Amino acid sequence: MARRKDPSAPRPGKSRAAALVKTRRERSIPKQTVAPLPARGEPFTSDDAVWLYGLHPVRAALANEARRIRRLIVRPPLDSGIAALAKRRQVVPEPVDRLTLESMLPPAVVHQGVALLVDPLPPAHLEPLCAAPAPDTVVVVLDQVTDPHNVGAIMRSAAAFGAAAVVVQSRHAPPAHGALAKAASGALELVPMVAVTNLARALGELADAGYRLFGLDSAAKARLDEAELSGPVALVLGSEGKGLRRLTQEHCDLMVRLPTGSRLADLNVSNAAAICLYELARRRKP
Repeated sequence: MARRKDPSAPRPGKSRAAALVKTRRERSIPKQTVAPLPARGEPFTSDDAVWLYGLHPVRAALANEARRIRRLIVRPPLDSGIAALAKRRQVVPEPVDRLTLESMLPPAVVHQGVALLVDPLPPAHLEPLCAAPAPDTVVVVLDQVTDPHNVGAIMRSAAAFGAAAVVVQSRHAPPAHGALAKAASGALELVPMVAVTNLARALGELADAGYRLFGLDSAAKARLDEAELSGPVALVLGSEGKGLRRLTQEHCDLMVRLPTGSRLADLNVSNAAAICLYELARRRKP
């Protein structure tokens, strides 16, 4: 009498261990990698729409009436603060699974279970900053700072210490969404980010409007905490690697440094910006 074949037995030429490994791999692969979504009349992506993700950027964007909201995608449960803001803006949250949410965003981002498709903010301009600035006005100018995490962190410090705007060079600045917005933690909705084509010309316009231009350089002789900081101030910071360019330095009224120790004179540009903005706020406190 012939023996009945065991269906779970490995095929000839393959070990039982190899068959078990294959079975485990097959079980670990999901049958559906992206869940379908109900149509809302607009695509998830378009030429002008951008994604914001993370609790703080999404909350701030929903609270900003200047933002046009297209879609709110959430992985349940929905944050109560976001739910309240979405209701006020008449935005209907769309629940999705984790794989769907992550398929819409760049790889390995920290989205915290929420993403918002929005239109870019209306462009900010330099002219309002130059129209009779108040004596305590502070503007941050970034000379080719390209890391979105650094720019976002500087935006956050600018919001915390009351800077009027952050000026960047349009060709050498990260896009004002995604990683920058996440690092800014909502400050992108609070502080105007002014993109200019010619940074040297923008510095000249700020100087003509009465701003004193302070360039930060670890090799400078003058210290920021000893400098005269009265009147409108433009704090000029250079790129992560090369610092301020020569032409940018020539437009500054004074090059200053932070009083760091000799063992580590250079700081990350976002850390340096936070310290400078704190010093300006402290010195000008009534």
